Amino acid sequence: MSKVIARAQSEDTLPKLLLRNAAKTPKQIAFREKDYGIWQSYTWKEVEENVRALALGLHKLGLKRGDKVSIVGDNRPHLYWVFLAVEAMGGVAVPIYQDSGAEEVQYVLNHAEVRFVIAENQEQVDKILEIKDGCPSIETLIYYFTRGLRDYDLPFLHGYADVQQMGRELDKAEPDLFHREVEAGSGDDVCLIAYTSGTTGNPKGVMHTHNSIITSAERVIEFEGLTPEDEIICYLPMAWVGDHFFFAQGVIAGFPVSCPESAETLLGDIRELGPTYFFAPPAIFENLLTNITIRMEDAGRIKKRMYDRAIDLARKVGIDILEGRSVGFLDRIRYAIGNFLVYGPLKDNLGLTRVRLAYTGGAPMGPDIFNFYRAIGFNLKQLYGQTESCAYACIQRNGDVRPDTVGPPAPGCEIRIADDGEVLVKSPGNFTAYYKNDEATAETLIDGWIHTGDAGIFTDEGHLKVIDRAKDVGKLTDGTLFAPQFLENKLKFFPAIREAVCHGAGRDFVTAFINIDLEAVGNWAERHNISYSSYTDLAGRDQVYEMIADCVDQVNQDLAKDSELAGSQIRRFLLLHKELDADDGELTRTRKVRRRIIAERYDPLIEALFSGAEEATIESQVTYEDGRKGMMKANVKVRDAKTHAPQRQAA
Repeated sequence: MSKVIARAQSEDTLPKLLLRNAAKTPKQIAFREKDYGIWQSYTWKEVEENVRALALGLHKLGLKRGDKVSIVGDNRPHLYWVFLAVEAMGGVAVPIYQDSGAEEVQYVLNHAEVRFVIAENQEQVDKILEIKDGCPSIETLIYYFTRGLRDYDLPFLHGYADVQQMGRELDKAEPDLFHREVEAGSGDDVCLIAYTSGTTGNPKGVMHTHNSIITSAERVIEFEGLTPEDEIICYLPMAWVGDHFFFAQGVIAGFPVSCPESAETLLGDIRELGPTYFFAPPAIFENLLTNITIRMEDAGRIKKRMYDRAIDLARKVGIDILEGRSVGFLDRIRYAIGNFLVYGPLKDNLGLTRVRLAYTGGAPMGPDIFNFYRAIGFNLKQLYGQTESCAYACIQRNGDVRPDTVGPPAPGCEIRIADDGEVLVKSPGNFTAYYKNDEATAETLIDGWIHTGDAGIFTDEGHLKVIDRAKDVGKLTDGTLFAPQFLENKLKFFPAIREAVCHGAGRDFVTAFINIDLEAVGNWAERHNISYSSYTDLAGRDQVYEMIADCVDQVNQDLAKDSELAGSQIRRFLLLHKELDADDGELTRTRKVRRRIIAERYDPLIEALFSGAEEATIESQVTYEDGRKGMMKANVKVRDAKTHAPQRQAA
């Protein structure tokens, strides 16, 4: 097994580390990309040559130190190289979520005072051109894919390859320029502005230095023993700081960073690639479990019975085996058989057989889902952090993984709980400030401590347990704790439920909005000979309400066993007539619920839940695939849920 090349103190920026890799391991694979069904590989030497040409081309076009450059598009090696090229010239990368609407993009471009935009394709170029007149700072627009853009005759528009050619010509004239610019960079330079998801208003620009990114990434490499033989597939938005965190680890440790062909081919690409290192937010793991459940429902009786029995055994002993604890001989034999017949083929089908380290984070994951994966032998752990801490604050340790905590403080991090219950973080990945927002910086970064906005507690073993967002935690009128995310995650364990939003702070009881999972419920409807014409039609069916009522009932039964939460059982619920959507402003681009917007937009439904009404009329905005907006009017049914008396725990 190859060891990570030691980092010299002077190698304090990612471009300097790129030059190190190109010099010491020039033929080592650095990036892979699935293109037209074929995996294309690039060595560290090839990456260095491409980055050099692009960086000098940008310099030729006028890029200066401190200039902001936005990157917008799907995960592509050539777009990751933009980060390195911009940083090599002393610029600051400002990635943008590729599915952002024109207004969201315009806000970031104007707020960050972006001069250059590098877009993946015609779709993203057209989006920028639509708002360019409202973005006076933009001077240059560069595109990577040429399809559909050959006839765009605009003086400020350039092809990626053409910019690289400019750079190669400049390199011949000034062969030392690139190295001089790279060496002029410092670890203290701001190199990235990552915009927050903006759950409560306009997103904030979080400024990170080379040091905050490299130091936090390096600590994980050391902690987990990552080597050049590892491989990760990066498919989450490049605008998310966590993606940059994993990309930086690849540069530092020298392992390949791979990109899928598209979102639609992701699962197949993962199966072909077989990564050893994997990250996915809870929503991805929830969707995978939903797909597994759907397939098992369609399987034959014998196969389904075998699967159910194997999973029951896994829940009993799988986690103990994974963590090296004592398990009876007979159960070990049964588990080995289950691994041969069920768990192994299941992981192989998901493309996760070679994964030795997997993280989830970005949002809380329901304990039931978390335990499912660990029970089948998948080493899934929780990573906790914020955009402001470069996603680095807590890491779970092998052999000491708990489903209800995010682990102890990560190496080099300090965590403490404020008097009001808020989690405070001091991390090597601490951000410098919010760009052009001194007031928010002063509220969030106090004496080196990040005020996360999360409510949490420490367990007796020193693990951090994040309860919810501090502003969302409340109490019912009788004093019962109300933690909406906790309840929502329990609901989302069921494959039929894609999203949930609970209400109850300051009220007499708890209620819930529920989004059904169209694929899972549609499959169920097909098996039960229930025809439907749309999501709205299916969500309004009485049979679907009955099925969801069973799910809510199971959640309430679990809550009844907890003396602190028994009073927060869900009394009433409804199935929303439309899916909550980031394009409608109801979710962030990272699929976090925007509670304030939902509370304002769906106030008639909330009042119907608490008033005892059996139906409510709602008119809501929808965004169509072509970007047009319209209004949808619907009558939504409201149903009572079965609740249970608190169960006393045996002494």
